[in-house]
Amino acid sequence: MCGIVGIISKTGAAGELVAGLRRLEYRGYDSAGIATLVDGRIERRRAEGKLDNLVARLEREPAPGTIGIGHTRWATHGNPTELNAHPIATDRVAVVHNGIIENFQELRRELTALGYRFHTQTDTEAAAVLATHHLAQGLTPVQAVAKTLERLEGVFALVFLFAGEHDLLICARRCAPLAIGYGDGEMFVGSDALALAPLTRRITYLEEGDWAVVTSRAVEIFDATGAPVERRIYETAHSGALIGKGNYRHFMQKEIFEQPAVIGDTLHALINPATRSVHLPDLPWALGDLGRLTIIACGTSWHAGLVAKYWLERIARIPVEVDIASEFRYRAPAMARDGAAIFISQSGETADTLAALRYCRTQGQKIIAVVNQPESSIAREADFVLPTLAGPEIGVASTKAFTTQLAVLAALTVSLARARGTIDAAAEAVLAGQLAEIPSRASEVLNHDQRLQEIAAEIALARDVLYLGRGGSFPLALEGALKLKEISYIHAEGYAAGEMKHGPIALIDDNVPVIVLAPPDDLFEKTLSNVEEVMARGGRVVMISDAAGVARLDGRLSYGIAIPNCAPFVAPLLYAIPVQLLAYHTAVLKGTDVDQPRNLAKSVTVE
Repeated sequence: MCGIVGIISKTGAAGELVAGLRRLEYRGYDSAGIATLVDGRIERRRAEGKLDNLVARLEREPAPGTIGIGHTRWATHGNPTELNAHPIATDRVAVVHNGIIENFQELRRELTALGYRFHTQTDTEAAAVLATHHLAQGLTPVQAVAKTLERLEGVFALVFLFAGEHDLLICARRCAPLAIGYGDGEMFVGSDALALAPLTRRITYLEEGDWAVVTSRAVEIFDATGAPVERRIYETAHSGALIGKGNYRHFMQKEIFEQPAVIGDTLHALINPATRSVHLPDLPWALGDLGRLTIIACGTSWHAGLVAKYWLERIARIPVEVDIASEFRYRAPAMARDGAAIFISQSGETADTLAALRYCRTQGQKIIAVVNQPESSIAREADFVLPTLAGPEIGVASTKAFTTQLAVLAALTVSLARARGTIDAAAEAVLAGQLAEIPSRASEVLNHDQRLQEIAAEIALARDVLYLGRGGSFPLALEGALKLKEISYIHAEGYAAGEMKHGPIALIDDNVPVIVLAPPDDLFEKTLSNVEEVMARGGRVVMISDAAGVARLDGRLSYGIAIPNCAPFVAPLLYAIPVQLLAYHTAVLKGTDVDQPRNLAKSVTVE
């Protein structure tokens, strides 16, 4: 996940920019760079690989100046080369960017027709050139950025630096975090407040759609409509928890709301939107030669594996077994020699999962790791690593790590299906396109936050809660129940909806809320029948579906949550979010320790 730093300093900016980028290294990156103003000109220093390479470059070629922007880049559009490293610049504008500009191709075509040339493979260059075009039309930098932002679609955090403007940075955010730090005659911008911690204790967090004009002595903030707004300035201790939480009450809440950005980061590292194709990192063996998959994980990661089983068997037509690591390692099963084992872990250090990996190695399995810590034990011992670019997840109850795991596994499914010949290039393009839309759709789901708070007030009074789903929604029912148990301490169970008549229906009465996940897929009508059975017995149903699905039972549901229309393939990534929010708000009402629930640890490193 890329990192951004911007500084208007009293002295040299370059050293502080590099120090800020150091504090963002945990996000993962493959190139780094800074841009400063020297006698009004934009001077850039960039380097492939680790930050030390940039430092060495700066020792050879210093970049003086009191204003500058810096970036650590995880390659999405374009290879991880110096040419594609940020800042991206024209002769008048330099830009650093986190996220994805979804309509960059359209903008490139328009600007190319006007005579502008593009030099990189990045989507970011469209923003730089578009702002340059508006400047050439006689607009001021503020006006140029305002008009540029009107055209940009996607998920992004941006900071603009302008030639000749030694006291001006303009920044903007849409579904990607951005913070502004206040100094004494100095100002700072960062994608993570951790980058700003040693520089200032006074921090403002831009809200969704905000953009800001930053000078050494003032900050003007505008909302998505262009209206001036005031945002709270937080006084923070440099190492205090508030720095990490921003203006959120809990880390878990913050991490839920980061999902559009981090899902986008993860998907855009694997999907080329120009060709609508999936490109995994270089494999040490042919993906199409695999004859069987075994997915092994614990807890929430196991639920991600269960969703992937539905995808992989249905789309890639490959047999898949999903097992809990603590059970698998002692069952010591026989394993096919043409098989691969996929290990899913947020920390990459889970003891049972690591032990299962080592057993699979003795059985001749090819080892794939889906982890959020690329330098972890599981990652180091794997043949092939697919990183989830969720960034640090502080809340014990996993949220953004889960959805980025789903994003990786969905991309793997498409790639494997293509390699096995079960889909053609046209089908791959359709599926990749559906995935590419998820970040913006996820932002829409978050708009239900207030409604879910209202529902949580009723859930918080319950002693027992049931979650129901079919197909890929069944693992989400398990995950929803787990989340509620983890942080609210309310007893909850997830069931396959078709299993209701085989026992759980005996629990239904008007004191048991039933959460039903019912995307508009080929199993919707059967799920609807199960809902009717619940309501016939006095059950209080909260149904999560699309608008048409909710309308089918309008007036009969206790509550309906209408998720944006999406293809069934990608529904699990969106339907995970409301069950997370429902658990979160219920736990807040119950007064529990949301971020550190009792008896639980973030990384289970002992058996």
